[in-house]
Amino acid sequence: MLAVAMYIYFERILAIKAASTIDKNFMNQIRDHVMNGKLEAAKILCAQTDSPVARLTEKGVSRIGKPLDDINTAIENAGTLEVYKLEKNVNTLATVAGAAPMIGFLGTVIGMILAFHQMASSGGQAEMGALASGIYTAMTTTVAGLVVGIIAYMGYNHLVNRIDKVIHKMEANAVEFLDLLNEPV
Repeated sequence: MLAVAMYIYFERILAIKAASTIDKNFMNQIRDHVMNGKLEAAKILCAQTDSPVARLTEKGVSRIGKPLDDINTAIENAGTLEVYKLEKNVNTLATVAGAAPMIGFLGTVIGMILAFHQMASSGGQAEMGALASGIYTAMTTTVAGLVVGIIAYMGYNHLVNRIDKVIHKMEANAVEFLDLLNEPV
């Protein structure tokens, strides 16, 4: 489970980092192209920029001339798809965070059952080594489950925080683009 959690975490971190990277002048270039009527140049810039912000902007640019509500709806729909891509497999990490401690506790119960079974089958005269083996199993699985759960939980929350920042950036740029369309020519 730890390997699954680590794989998901690092794969998502790299994807989110790539999604959050955009040229600071991107919206200024879009503004210049749109204000000068160079919509094809704006579309090309969006196509050459691999980021959610560029894909949202491209949806808006391609609908210039239509009612603002249509443009806004197209941007919102594209945003929903981009958020879905960002959140891919993050719920699995949350599942690992919740399931790992439970699996660890299951191991604890099994270890304690083994220890008590050993005691019962020896007529109450079990050796300490035999009892210790069951208790060792119980404690080891508990620790393993908690370690995996804590790591997955922290990773999940870190990813959610990073995704929220990318979503905020997408929303801010969408508002900036829509404001651009409302500016007098």
